[in-house]
Amino acid sequence: MKHGKKYNEAAKLVEKDKHYPPEEAISLAKKAAPAKFDETVELHMRTGLDPRHADQQIRGTALLPHGLGKTVRVLVFAEGDGARNAEQAGADFVGSDDLIKRIEEGWTDFDVALASREQMTKVSRLGRVLGPRGLMPNPRTNTVVDAEDIGKAVTEARQGRVEFRLDRTALIHVPIGKVSFDEDKLLENMATIVSAIVQAKPSGAKGVYIRSASVATTMGPGISLELAPTLAMTAN
Repeated sequence: MKHGKKYNEAAKLVEKDKHYPPEEAISLAKKAAPAKFDETVELHMRTGLDPRHADQQIRGTALLPHGLGKTVRVLVFAEGDGARNAEQAGADFVGSDDLIKRIEEGWTDFDVALASREQMTKVSRLGRVLGPRGLMPNPRTNTVVDAEDIGKAVTEARQGRVEFRLDRTALIHVPIGKVSFDEDKLLENMATIVSAIVQAKPSGAKGVYIRSASVATTMGPGISLELAPTLAMTAN
C-alpha cells in the first residue's frame, strides 16, 4: 500500500520493531499525526479470542473521563415520561413511530441511538438498518434502558461513552480522544478503556487474552505498545 509524503515523514518518527510505553506512545502519536485537521487517536488491541464462538465475544461500553472531543448527536426512541426525560437531558432527536419511519426511509444522521425498554418491540425491525452501522440499541451496551434512566443515558452518551466490541478478525478498535487533547487526558481515557476491556474478558477465553496493542491517529502510523504496562493501566 502506497502512502503520501506526509505519512511517510511521520512514519520515520516511529521505530518499526520497538514497543513503546503508553506515555511515550501517546506523545509520539501526537507528534506523528500528519493531517491538518484534529485527528482522532485510536487504541487497537489484538486478542487471542475466536469470534466464531459465542462465549468468546466481547461487547461493552466505557465512559471516558475526558470525552471524545466531538459533538455527539443522540437519538432516543421513547414516549411519555421517557421522552420528557430525554428532552430535558438534551437529546437531539426524540420520538417513536415518526423516527422509525424516517430511519426506514434511509435517514441515519445521528451518532448514538437509545431506546426505552417499551420501545424495543417497535425498534427491533430497524436491525437491518442500524445494526451494520453500530447504532442498534442493545441492553448489553446500556443503550436500552428504563424510562427513568434515559436522562442519565443521554448525558453519558453526550459526555463520551464509547462502545467496544470484537470484530471478525479478533481485533478491538476504540477511539480515545483527539490529537489536540493533553497527553494526560489521552492516557486517562486509554486507561479507562483498557480497564473495561480487561474486565470484560469472556468466560470462553483460552490462552492469551490480549496478544498485542497499538495506538494510531486517523491518518498516522501505528505505534506498538509495551503490553505489560499497557494492561496494567487502571482508571482513577
